[in-house]
Amino acid sequence: MTPPPSTPAAAQGPNGFWAQASAEPDRVVLVTPEGEEWTAARLHADVNRLVHGLRAAGLERGDVFAVVLPNGVEFFTAYLAASQAGLYLVPVNHHLVGPEIAWIVSDSGAKVLIAHERFAAAATDAADEAGLPASHRYAVGAVGAFDGFRPYAELLDGQSDAPPADRTLGWVMNYTSGTTGRPRGIRRPLPGKLPEETYLGGFLGIFGIRPFDGNVHLVCSPLYHTAVLQFAGASLHIGHPLVLMDKWTPAEMLRLIDAHGATHTHMVPTQFHRLLALPQEVKDAYDVTSMRHAIHGAAPCPDHVKRAMIEWWGSCVEEYYAASEGGGAFATAEDWLKKPGTVGKAWPISELAVFDDDGNRLPPGELGTVYMKMSTGGFSYHKDEGKTRKNRIGDFFTVGDLGLMDEEGYLFLRDRKIDMIISGGVNIYPAEIESALLTHPAVADAAAFGIPNGDWGEEVKAVIEAAEGHEPGEVLAADILAHCEQQLAGFKRPRTVDFIETMPRDPNGKLYKRRLRDPYWEGHERAV
Repeated sequence: MTPPPSTPAAAQGPNGFWAQASAEPDRVVLVTPEGEEWTAARLHADVNRLVHGLRAAGLERGDVFAVVLPNGVEFFTAYLAASQAGLYLVPVNHHLVGPEIAWIVSDSGAKVLIAHERFAAAATDAADEAGLPASHRYAVGAVGAFDGFRPYAELLDGQSDAPPADRTLGWVMNYTSGTTGRPRGIRRPLPGKLPEETYLGGFLGIFGIRPFDGNVHLVCSPLYHTAVLQFAGASLHIGHPLVLMDKWTPAEMLRLIDAHGATHTHMVPTQFHRLLALPQEVKDAYDVTSMRHAIHGAAPCPDHVKRAMIEWWGSCVEEYYAASEGGGAFATAEDWLKKPGTVGKAWPISELAVFDDDGNRLPPGELGTVYMKMSTGGFSYHKDEGKTRKNRIGDFFTVGDLGLMDEEGYLFLRDRKIDMIISGGVNIYPAEIESALLTHPAVADAAAFGIPNGDWGEEVKAVIEAAEGHEPGEVLAADILAHCEQQLAGFKRPRTVDFIETMPRDPNGKLYKRRLRDPYWEGHERAV
């Protein structure tokens, strides 16, 4: 997701967390997963202490520090500290293992690593491999520290809670998921401005979300994900209290919406699917009518799932298309019902285009690679100018998605280029197959991809996570294949079905399809 546009603060009310903390120090701005309430003054004081602590550790403007943290107050302390000290914050996916974390720490040039005790083993391995000195490793958690890490409290203890000198805006440097090769950091130049000189909540205006206005933002996915932190951070800066979830469950999400009157949140289709699977008496037990914007993205949403959520939650179910690099498109529920399957029209601060493989811009209705262009500034892949140049046509960039635009400018995605199946020279899009599979009552989650076929090049394989109460096996596989005969043309149907206990998704709903597909391709060369 791109940083928000620079909008004059004067017309928007108190601009940014810091101004609001001074104006309303006793206002509750954050509720932790344990239910503890944090006031603006308390959070502001810890943010200032952390800035002073990082500077005492030798960090200067433009330097980097990394965090391996669950959703909690320390994550926002780090985010706000970087934002006012001219630092880059690198949030690390805490599901990664030691060598993967070490790559990000080393590649980013992080000078300090803050990690939670829950991830001690991987963080220790990463810090050791990255060669990070013990004096620059800090542990968050009840135990205070773990091997090779100093207690996080030592980074704050004895530091002033007064605002630091030389305040200047910093950024988050997210690392892409690395579906091919190593992940790369999305680095944007620091603007050299005071934090208050950029309207840090402007991004949410794209979705019609207003400052203050009784809004409460529910954080229901991990904050290391680009969009989740972008939505939550922007909400905080425009006066919306944050309610944090750590480990998401559908019933707990409904309870928190009801208890806190949550008005907006960022979701993924997997969460929709699991909410819809709740018993009706659980759904009926909670009031979700406070929701104004249940905005989803990050993965394709099957039509029947989207329609069912709109029927339940109403017009608050909205969709966007974007990437860590930028965006994007936005579709209201009304847009989607008018044009089922669309991910919307271009944001006011972006432009969309579809190009063929030769770099020619395609007219409406023709399928090609989707490109985006932002009006709010560019980016580069950290230490990878080759990748930076490779995925560009002029000022447009792509993350490899396939799609088309209609005459009115609505974008329809087909799939990621790397996931497309080519069987007998015919292009097959897994998202369509997965959508059909998910209409079967015994399917909790599904993935479709191409595997080697001597005659056709590739054939369609389905991997299924069975729903609770359904036994994986030959009988269920046959029933699922018969179901596909009623849903899909012959060339799109899976030829075989395998079962998996748990689909390899991250908590944001992103499917690690490569982990499923690669074993079938050992000893073969993929055509795509």
